[in-house]
Amino acid sequence: MSSLSHPEAAMQQRLLRHLRERALSLGVGDASMSDESLLEALLEQDLRVPEPSEQECRRYHEAHAEELRQGALVEADHILFAVTDTTPIEGLRRHAETVLNALLAAEADFEQLARAESNCPSAQLGGQLGQLTREQCVPEFWAPLAQHGRAGLLPRLVATRFGLHVVRLHRFDPGHLPAFEQVHQSVARRLRQQSLVRATALYAEDLRRQLEDQPAAA
Repeated sequence: MSSLSHPEAAMQQRLLRHLRERALSLGVGDASMSDESLLEALLEQDLRVPEPSEQECRRYHEAHAEELRQGALVEADHILFAVTDTTPIEGLRRHAETVLNALLAAEADFEQLARAESNCPSAQLGGQLGQLTREQCVPEFWAPLAQHGRAGLLPRLVATRFGLHVVRLHRFDPGHLPAFEQVHQSVARRLRQQSLVRATALYAEDLRRQLEDQPAAA
């Protein structure tokens, strides 16, 4: 069963019907084409997304330097305290903090605790994760490691969608930011795609308002 309410589903059908009729009337497709193909052809006809200027691309390059870096990697170990739907979060956090504090005070051995406590397969290796690139990490794991940026035990727990992590860094290589000329075209494509998404949303919202002001066909 559809999760849409009846009025919403009806509006969706009106939108699709209107767009299909418009595409055919403009001659940007034919009746044999799928709705998806016709809509793509119509949007290409109706939307005029300007190419980003070099100045806009340069501003993006400067503002998103960390995101555009290449070759960044980390070598780390961790102890994962996994979270499930039935996990008592506060109790798990207190236990994870107890483990972290013992390590910070040099009162325990990391590898032994990882083998005994970690809910990750890396527990069998004493918590070793090896070398990881940014792309191999979820953002909420990578960010605090990059912020710490040096060898040693992170002084706070790292919270991710998987649970709570005690993390020990061996090495962090921030990689390098490519020169603007090297990434100009990819930045331009990214900015154009963002503009296209915004323009499409505005187009759909404007059409919805027009149809809401018109009585539905019997």
